[in-house]
Amino acid sequence: MLTIDFPWLTTIILFPLLAALVIPALPDQEGKTIRLYTLGVGLIELALTLVAFGQNYDLNNPELQLVESYPWIPQLGLNWTLAVDGISMPLIVLTALVTTLAIAAGWNVTKKPRLFYALMLVLYSAQIGVFAAGDMLLFFLMWEIELVPVYLLISIWGGEKRLYAATKFILYTALASIFILVAALAMAFYGDTITFNMAELSAKHYPIALELLLYAGLFIAFGVKLPIFPLHTWLPDAHGEASAPVSMILAGVLLKMGGYALIRMNLEMLPNAHLYFAPVLAILGVVNIVYGALSAFGQDHLKRRLAYSSISHMGFVLIGIASLTELGISGALLQMLSHGLIAAALFFLAGVTYERTHTLAMEKMGGLAKLMPKVFALFTAGAMASLALPGMSGFVSELTVFLGLSTSYAYSTPFKVVVIGLAAVGLIVTPIYLLSMLRQVFYGKVEPIANVEAWEFLDAKPREIAIAACLLLPIIGIGLYPKAATQTYDVKTTEVAAEVRNALPIFAQQQDRLFSGGFFAPSIPRVDAQVLFSITDIGKGA
Repeated sequence: MLTIDFPWLTTIILFPLLAALVIPALPDQEGKTIRLYTLGVGLIELALTLVAFGQNYDLNNPELQLVESYPWIPQLGLNWTLAVDGISMPLIVLTALVTTLAIAAGWNVTKKPRLFYALMLVLYSAQIGVFAAGDMLLFFLMWEIELVPVYLLISIWGGEKRLYAATKFILYTALASIFILVAALAMAFYGDTITFNMAELSAKHYPIALELLLYAGLFIAFGVKLPIFPLHTWLPDAHGEASAPVSMILAGVLLKMGGYALIRMNLEMLPNAHLYFAPVLAILGVVNIVYGALSAFGQDHLKRRLAYSSISHMGFVLIGIASLTELGISGALLQMLSHGLIAAALFFLAGVTYERTHTLAMEKMGGLAKLMPKVFALFTAGAMASLALPGMSGFVSELTVFLGLSTSYAYSTPFKVVVIGLAAVGLIVTPIYLLSMLRQVFYGKVEPIANVEAWEFLDAKPREIAIAACLLLPIIGIGLYPKAATQTYDVKTTEVAAEVRNALPIFAQQQDRLFSGGFFAPSIPRVDAQVLFSITDIGKGA
């Protein structure tokens, strides 16, 4: 573990929270000063994040870095322990970028602006706290704190059914979070030492029965957030009623918490149980991809279509985690980064469209390309990235996941063929529902636009173009040069994949029935160790 003198992570987490406490005292009646102040805080936070990692983070070190640990509530065994590695660092950067842009996207909020921007800053802190937490109780605390601002942001600034959507969100996520607390207590009190430190918990050896129970509980908690079918039903309702800035954070950051936690805890801390559950993750990933794509195609509501699209794309994360290969885990992380940027861009542009048309029903839209050519161009670029057009980040991430699964020695060939074949169905349906969305919204007969007297005021403004560009540029950049993203976590995914592969031959020998069932290749016990551990080299060559 590498520690430094300055508490960078503590500063990054607490700065937005402390800045939110100042908002009630700001002298402002129309909200302009509050908007500028909050955006300034967001930009400073983004700059702090980039400086902290740019100057103090070693890309070639797989260990925890920027480690901080202070006693907080000793009576409960709770320490303020923070650290980052290749799994969390890029997601913190994504969080800082998306949340700052979401603050800028809420520029036109006039209803209770003080409360709105204060909640956005509190949410900013909690999100980064989830990714930086090195203590499982602290992780749980940050996970719970994040729920409150989201609930209020949906219930106060949402659509007509905002209370229903917000209540459904809080019930699903809060109830599922109980499993995190139970798992944390069980892991902490098992063995001779009592600790909530994640690194120390990962070093403990649990009985396989306990490990399976822990894995199942955490899988439910994180599966709701990801979300995994059938725990997904809160997401379309939340997106359908949330304002554009909140939808940007929901899709761009909050869903990634589920994927991050699956890698951090289920895969890294409970590797033996992960070998049992990996085929289930792969199957659920396929279900997510196909179900989400088909459901998206049947949605007439613009944001609900994008919400089901997010469910579909998160299926690739599950398949990547289930692949047990470095390339597959790398693809899962790249898919989270890519989808975070793409989904944030699409939900932002959906909000821009709503501000002009005052509707999200696609059947009431049409011909908007003539009225809003700039919005049309930006929306088209985002849709092309979402359908995995070559040259954009979505193509690289999904291809990496497929390569990771196809090069895995852990599964039989029929199983891999079925999983990849069914997932390809989602790839076929995705362009259909996205291109259909573009056709309904931007082509055809021009529909009357409410409360607008002049067409020239419809198109995107410089602020809106800048927000979309800040999301689309890294999407294209990663698509053309994936190493810009993958180099931030390559050494870490190599380490995690190696730990799982080390347990794989022993597991195969002890589980003949499970392997002979076809989920895993029956020949794994006879695979030479040198061949087995060469998956990393194959992945790098691919």
